[in-house]
Amino acid sequence: MATVLTVSELTKEIKQTLEDKFDQVSVEGEISNFKAHISGHWYFSLKDANASISCAMWKGFNNYVIFTPQDGMKVIINGKITVYPPRGNYQIDVRSMKPAGVGELQAAFEALKQKLSDEGLFNEEFKKPIPTFPKKIGIVTAIDGAAFKDMISVAKRRFPLVELVIAPTRVQGAGAAEMIVKSIELLNKHKEIDIIIVGRGGGSIEDLWAFNEEKVARAIFASEIPIISGVGHEIDFTIADFVADLRAPTPSAAMELATPDKNEFFAFISEFSYTTTQNLVDLCTGSYRKISDILNSYGFRMPLDLVRRNSQQVDSLTYKLLQNIGNKMLIYNSKLSLLTQRIEAHDVKRSLKKGFVLVQQDSKYITRANKLKKESASLIFYDNKIDAEIK
Repeated sequence: MATVLTVSELTKEIKQTLEDKFDQVSVEGEISNFKAHISGHWYFSLKDANASISCAMWKGFNNYVIFTPQDGMKVIINGKITVYPPRGNYQIDVRSMKPAGVGELQAAFEALKQKLSDEGLFNEEFKKPIPTFPKKIGIVTAIDGAAFKDMISVAKRRFPLVELVIAPTRVQGAGAAEMIVKSIELLNKHKEIDIIIVGRGGGSIEDLWAFNEEKVARAIFASEIPIISGVGHEIDFTIADFVADLRAPTPSAAMELATPDKNEFFAFISEFSYTTTQNLVDLCTGSYRKISDILNSYGFRMPLDLVRRNSQQVDSLTYKLLQNIGNKMLIYNSKLSLLTQRIEAHDVKRSLKKGFVLVQQDSKYITRANKLKKESASLIFYDNKIDAEIK
């Protein structure tokens, strides 16, 4: 008679059998239903034309994946089979993941490039101008890499006055994209930095993949400080190159684009000095000729004659002016005297002094007898005023 097992016992037997049998598997398939949980763990399915299996990759392991998985991407995973007893489900506990081939990374590259292009992240209208004379340049790269040394060498040779501010980062491998983003954000907190260079030396598509991550592209686009990308060699193109405000073929070329050449300064100063000196000589020579022509003219050869002639004209005009003013004064004085006499002749006080009297009635002066009323009136003499009754 067969042994009767409980569900738990059966599940336990299956779990032990599967996990002992498949403790180390490598599986190739296509990712679907990929989800990056807030905890940092990844959950997805791996499928082919005929089957599908659930997968989980914990945060401690997915930190070492150099790319961000996407639905439809073919990958090779390594891990072990595990069983989850409460539901009786089995899944692959993924320990490592890599693209099934370079073609998969290239396909992911093209898909992200198209996505960001459709969003407008590559548009020229969003490109910030690169300052001509930067005082401080921020650098996002590996501090122990050859690219960093090359950039320092170029800066010293071209523009020794510039100050370099390094935000060191990992440029390949697990966690590189996150570190690049943090370095860009850190440099953006220092508003005195004029330009940021994001770069690294050459390598394979896998080596450069951190600069193809969407999070890096969006960090570059969001930067308030202009960014020059200098990733890989001249033939290498990354998503960072398309989003950056300016693309340089190499890290050294990026520093050359970011800095003016001191030799050009010296040449400009030398040429300016020569040209300015020559212009001053020409200006002085021309002015000397003009002054010589003026000094040799008739006016400067006979200056006293001109002064005397003009002085005589001034005297003549002054005499005529004074004479006219005197004549006008005599005429106006005569008119004023005549008017004064007329005014004095009509002065009422003068008439009263001679013995005349003013008769005032109802605040009016009476000039005719027929206008005088039989009532009180005022008689105004020179020396007094008397009220009288008219009968």
